[in-house]
Amino acid sequence: HLHGRTGPTSPTPKLCLTSTNPASHSDSRSPLSRKKSDPGDALVLANILRTDMHAHRPLPADSELAQAITVLARAQQDAVWSRQQIANQVRSLLREYYPAALHAFQGKEDGLTRPDARVVLTLAPTPTRAAKLTLAQLRAALKRSGRTRSFDSETERLRGIFRSKYARQLPAVEQAFGHQLLALLKQLDAACQAADDLAAAVAEAFRQHADSEILLSFPGLGPLLGARVLAEIGDDRTRFADARALKSYAGSAPITRASGKKRYVGRRFVKNNRLMNAGFLWSFSALQASPGADAHYRRRREHGDWHNAAQRHLLNRFLGQLHHCLQTRQPFDEQLAFAPLALSPEASGAQR
Repeated sequence: HLHGRTGPTSPTPKLCLTSTNPASHSDSRSPLSRKKSDPGDALVLANILRTDMHAHRPLPADSELAQAITVLARAQQDAVWSRQQIANQVRSLLREYYPAALHAFQGKEDGLTRPDARVVLTLAPTPTRAAKLTLAQLRAALKRSGRTRSFDSETERLRGIFRSKYARQLPAVEQAFGHQLLALLKQLDAACQAADDLAAAVAEAFRQHADSEILLSFPGLGPLLGARVLAEIGDDRTRFADARALKSYAGSAPITRASGKKRYVGRRFVKNNRLMNAGFLWSFSALQASPGADAHYRRRREHGDWHNAAQRHLLNRFLGQLHHCLQTRQPFDEQLAFAPLALSPEASGAQR
């Protein structure tokens, strides 16, 4: 509408972006007033389906087993994240008053989440009590944790560390820190047990699925990572129209923003974060298990990609191959997947 008079002395007409339909204010997809209500959102969704039905597809119809794997895999991943969060709290607490414990366990695989670390710290939550532990007490604690070998060398190592000189807090303060550590260790034990139990349930359910053999044929995918990938992509083969749709859903495919003379190609921020997390672990593990994947990664690094970009590019390639294998029901083939790289001189040198 043009507001104002249109005579010689009238001000410049102003264009108002409104509609002649009074009802349009309640069903507009982008209202200028930025108002929002549940009935209005429902009307917008209804109009989207009414006018753009051709651009949408039904929700995926995954099997009952696939839905169960999704529940278990996500729960196990949440338990792992919770376990790591509590372990970080324990590490920060030990830095305050118990550096000997960090020296004893932090450098080992799994660090403070190891069963022997949790058992020993529960037995001696303060440096004073740890310095009084005998070899027999340490040996018994290691046996309770499930350790089966190298008792003598490990007990000697732990006793030497616990009896070394470190900075100490005041006795009462140290005792208070010890009580806090015991409380955190109870949470850490529960988180570790939950992660282990859910991992076993995930692996059992995943092996019952028909797609498990195809997923496990890919380098870098084990039962847990394979279950996480299957949980996020499902087993409805009509869910993704093509491999590009799967790559976009995972966030590995780049996105292009173009306006006028400006053009930018970058990574996607709207994606399935769980699938991307599993994908990065997958592509990283594949570097050791697949010569072709390692050659592809090195070629991308030589091309100028940073580590994350090269990993994302490798994941993008894996997802395309996974889509093809699931559609055609055939396992992964290293020679076919990385045939150009396998024949190139650079890849041959990388494999040697």
